[in-house]
Amino acid sequence: MKLVEETKLTDQELSDLQQANEQLTKFKLAIGELEIQKSGLFSQVKSLQVEFSKLEDELIKKYGKDSIINLKTGDVTKK
Repeated sequence: MKLVEETKLTDQELSDLQQANEQLTKFKLAIGELEIQKSGLFSQVKSLQVEFSKLEDELIKKYGKDSIINLKTGDVTKK
């Protein structure tokens, strides 16, 4: 059998490699957390879009399809 010669990293090489790996792991974890937040925000946006659409439908029934609502003042005008 052939014996394999053992080789070892220097302390500095090992330390550098470990630090780089820790940083990479931290960034991957941070990206994962951001993706979870992003998913939650998309869900909230979807809910708000549904709510906005319902409110829009109610206002169209009340004021007419050709109405324009000024979101700052609340004034309703016709096209």
